[in-house]
Amino acid sequence: QVQLVESGGGLVQAGGSLRLSCAASGRTFRTYAMGWFRQAPGKEREFVAAISWSGGSTYYADSVKGRFAISRDNGKNMLYLEMNSLKLEDTAVYYCAAHYSGSYYYFSSYDYWGQGTQVTVSS
Repeated sequence: QVQLVESGGGLVQAGGSLRLSCAASGRTFRTYAMGWFRQAPGKEREFVAAISWSGGSTYYADSVKGRFAISRDNGKNMLYLEMNSLKLEDTAVYYCAAHYSGSYYYFSSYDYWGQGTQVTVSS
């Protein structure tokens, strides 16, 4: 079992940057592929990025490709999301999740979730 706690959200101007962190408990963190999802008010939760258990492979939604970078430190049980060139449409609650089975792009493929951290991008 993995418990996840996100941090690093906040208010930032368009064009700015933020780094989200996700602290994981449990020795099994390093065996899980991990993902970041986000949910804006009135919208469905959507895939942002994913990373393999080793960190050797990464995957991104087209909307964030080239602006966001996912990474992990298995020695520290940490997952990160570096967000640059933020846009108004990036405003959402961001969640980290541990992948269970299936496509990295579907939220149903993840079985452990954090509580989320709010990211608000202002003009």
